[in-house]
Amino acid sequence: MIQYIDQQLVVSRTINFENAEQVYQAGLKHIQQHKGFPLIVDLAQLENGNTLSLAVLVQWLRQTPENKGLHFKNVSEKMLKIIQASHLQDDLKLI
Repeated sequence: MIQYIDQQLVVSRTINFENAEQVYQAGLKHIQQHKGFPLIVDLAQLENGNTLSLAVLVQWLRQTPENKGLHFKNVSEKMLKIIQASHLQDDLKLI
């Protein structure tokens, strides 16, 4: 579900109520070990972007320097709409 590949955090499959805490903890481990920010989070393999997925991403972001240490790439159209509906487009750096 979470892999660290080529200096990027790659999120795959689906984040749901059964695995959200596990995904959060796995990503947090990589974030805490990362030295140079920003860290790129690649969402290309995330199968279903939903509000729970967004909650995990925001919680990761809060664990970074000045809450700005993550940049998100390959954000799906559905996830982008959720971000906009949540008024988070200014808080999340999308590349």
